[in-house]
Amino acid sequence: MAKAGRDAIAAVLYIIFCAYLFQPHLEKFDAIGYLVPFNCCAGAFGCYLLSKRWISGFGGRFFAGVIYGFGPFMFFLARYHPTAGSISAIVPWLFWPAVFGPNNKRQWIRVPLAILPFVIIVGLFRLAGQYGLYPIPTQIKLRLEDLLSILAPAALARQAEVLVGFYHVAIGALVIGLAMLTAARRYGVVVVFVVGVVLSIFDSFSGAARIIWLTVPLLCCSVLIGEGTEGIIHCGYSDRKWILASAIVLLSCAIVALLFGTKATRIFAGLGAGYTRLFIQAAQMYVVGAIATGVVFFLARGRSRLVWLRAAIVCSAIGVDIFLGAGHIVDAVL
Repeated sequence: MAKAGRDAIAAVLYIIFCAYLFQPHLEKFDAIGYLVPFNCCAGAFGCYLLSKRWISGFGGRFFAGVIYGFGPFMFFLARYHPTAGSISAIVPWLFWPAVFGPNNKRQWIRVPLAILPFVIIVGLFRLAGQYGLYPIPTQIKLRLEDLLSILAPAALARQAEVLVGFYHVAIGALVIGLAMLTAARRYGVVVVFVVGVVLSIFDSFSGAARIIWLTVPLLCCSVLIGEGTEGIIHCGYSDRKWILASAIVLLSCAIVALLFGTKATRIFAGLGAGYTRLFIQAAQMYVVGAIATGVVFFLARGRSRLVWLRAAIVCSAIGVDIFLGAGHIVDAVL
């Protein structure tokens, strides 16, 4: 299949998924409100194209885009002004010059190009402020308790002040992606990630809302999840220890989710029943991911490639998780 054909298929699938998620809520949107679904599609396709720099397989690139454009954080931004998501949606496109920039002797040019997105984001917030538009309240910041949404985003969709994270099965792919990042020594990606995290915690001088800087590390992680997905699908015998580690992480997350679900049952008058159900569902998805990863582990241990089978198992697990989780989060946020 031609590259342009695969890109078109990805774009169409993003639009279809977006229509499925937002169709029940269209009556709530005014004219500018339609930016919300557009932001999701634009961000997803931007991440998909950006990930071509590191990911050769269609499946990995496609899920990288889904995780970013249709992730909990992008939905969370819809709580505020629709233009908040627009800023997040353009971030993958802003990193294009740095990612696909000059090679060899002129690689140093990528450094200022990597700084450029941060400068543009600050400029956009200051420009909006001059017209009295503040897409996100500047006083909102990531709290320690909000990090629990990484474990179970659907369960925290209503009460978290900042909704971060990914989807459950994707955590296993993230483990593999981080291992691949370390092995490849991509220090530039690590620096960009760290700068985004630091600004989201300490930035109080640029005029941009602190939480918008979380877009940068979440973009990095989305690409790593796509890369990790391809890594699981194509892993060899020597990689089996990392696949096993991924399965162990997913099972550990399942146990933690069950513990939080058990704790929620103790809330007075059964008011925590809904949270208990969502935490149990999160644990179930972690188990599904662990089983899928475990099957790949035994295939790799037996030196059996069967790439088509691996792809079917891994992509099905991630796809079902996203399909179920995204719908609940959109309903909770909107």
